[in-house]
Amino acid sequence: MPAVRFTRRFSMAHRLIADAASKCAVPHGHNEFVSVTLEPLAEIDFGGANYATSFERLKTRWHGFVDRSLDHAFQLNATDPLLNYFKDHEPQRLKQVLVVDGDPTTEALVIALWRKMEAIIAAEDLPFRLAELAIEETPTNTVLARGLTDAERAWPLAGWCDRADNSINDILPPESWA
Repeated sequence: MPAVRFTRRFSMAHRLIADAASKCAVPHGHNEFVSVTLEPLAEIDFGGANYATSFERLKTRWHGFVDRSLDHAFQLNATDPLLNYFKDHEPQRLKQVLVVDGDPTTEALVIALWRKMEAIIAAEDLPFRLAELAIEETPTNTVLARGLTDAERAWPLAGWCDRADNSINDILPPESWA
């Protein structure tokens, strides 16, 4: 059965603090592409609609999340002192701060977005399974997942990534992300 792939572009900034000598310890940004591939669980209605579900139904919630929450977000480690700066001095920007357990690498983001997409698929009751998720960080660097290990599923990366809302951190209450 044919799979469906769609891609969305977003801009982001992050910094990595686990390796203090890394040039990535200084805040910097990327223009990224996130691609998801979905495989249908239901039969295609051949001779009728000729699809399992419309592109519109598949993409609307995911693209809304990418556009409203990921685009121009600043990704931080939950222990980064900059997080306290935003809490204390610019709390109105907390909806633009993505927070994960550990450094916000592209690998961590792939796992978080995999879990977010699975939550969206379940919430929308889509007859599909997530087969692949890729983030192109630069034209020469892409991180690709074709499933998650038990450890990646159990990682307390952040509660937000397992909810089908627009949240990108757990600082703000889930109801504020509607």
